[in-house]
Amino acid sequence: MRLVWLLLLAVGFAASSAAARETSVTVYNQDLALVREVRTLPLERGRHEVRVGEVAARLDPTSVHLVPVRSGTFEVLEQNFQYDLASAERLLERSLGETVRVLGKSGDVTEGKLVFFDGSSLVLDTDQGVRMLYRNDLREQLIPALPGGLVSRPTLAWWLEAAAAGSSDAELSYLTGGLSWHAEYVAVVNPNDTALQLSSWVSVDNRSGATYLDAKLKLVAGDVNLVRDEFRAMRAKGMVMEAAPTSAPFEEREFFEYHLYQLERPTTVADRETKQIALFLPASVAQVEKRFTFDADRLGHKVVVTLDFANTQTNGIGMALPAGKVRVYKQDADGSQEFIGEDRIDHTPRNERLRLTIGKPFDVVAEKKQTAFRRVSDHVTEAAYEVEVRNRKPEAITVVVTEHPQGDWTVIEKSQDFIRKDAATIEFPVRVAANDTSAVTYTVRYRF
Repeated sequence: MRLVWLLLLAVGFAASSAAARETSVTVYNQDLALVREVRTLPLERGRHEVRVGEVAARLDPTSVHLVPVRSGTFEVLEQNFQYDLASAERLLERSLGETVRVLGKSGDVTEGKLVFFDGSSLVLDTDQGVRMLYRNDLREQLIPALPGGLVSRPTLAWWLEAAAAGSSDAELSYLTGGLSWHAEYVAVVNPNDTALQLSSWVSVDNRSGATYLDAKLKLVAGDVNLVRDEFRAMRAKGMVMEAAPTSAPFEEREFFEYHLYQLERPTTVADRETKQIALFLPASVAQVEKRFTFDADRLGHKVVVTLDFANTQTNGIGMALPAGKVRVYKQDADGSQEFIGEDRIDHTPRNERLRLTIGKPFDVVAEKKQTAFRRVSDHVTEAAYEVEVRNRKPEAITVVVTEHPQGDWTVIEKSQDFIRKDAATIEFPVRVAANDTSAVTYTVRYRF
């Protein structure tokens, strides 16, 4: 009987295949990527099997497509995705009922039929009876010849029909989970809070189970409709940050109803790695508006400070901005840049405005209270409100007090004019002098 050492099977049954000569990876925001590779396949005359390894462990088998680069070189009759991966546990599972040999740490050898195993023990039916052996006491285990069907890495196998033997270039493409990307931004505000510089990095996270060497990398920003199956999860092992280039690294262009960003040079996207690449360099100064808002109904009972700016070319930006987190910094008096807040933006087209919520100001306080309520009739009520704003800063500010009357409403009294934004939003711009207090009052009539 032929036995094989369990601990010495690192090689020996991997798929025989040439590495990809050309690789292109298109990554989407939604844990999805399209992989395209050109491989040279060894062909035999007639019907035969060709196997290709070094593919993503999380590929969707139904999306696999293999075509010859030159038409008519071969025909694909059948394709299979083999992902029954060899491991110590899987080999033991496939050896149940077979004769195995176990070497203990003390040098004793036990041989018998494997009838059970778990994480701590093996049970063997030997000539001397049934024995239970603890795995911590074992040095090595031997199993029968390698079970058929096991592979050391995910493998694609095809049955092909070729008219002649030789080599043929073929394009392999498939969709895989485990690849995603997102944008991250750094905004640096000037000392007067009137302008900022914006730069961006993209992070590509590869947990697909494959490494893509010198790949043409494309990133697609947009919400692509997907019909999903579940993919197996894998862990990332680290992060690689590429040095900032001296020129714009990505070409951005419209693609169908999305935006596509193509890296201008090849890059290696390693498995279990997060790679960061500069999307664009710090732009010229963009003009911003610092805005104080008090919206008790939707933002809580504290004032919120935001920075508003336009994504336009004249404002120093003017490119389609993919969704991502924006971290905002400001230079301190000693010259260091200090973190002042962060927000997340959605996909933002050119010529749209962005609003970054930075935080809650320390020296600006607001309070809202209802001061009156009256039932005019069975279908009409009136409610009066007061919002007081206290500014403890050494300079005057404007706080936008935002209210949300519901239903059929009319403001019948007000202490100042307001802006009606929509059917349930009005804004009172309240000017407050330095170290002073100001209030807005209004009365709403509701009909129901």
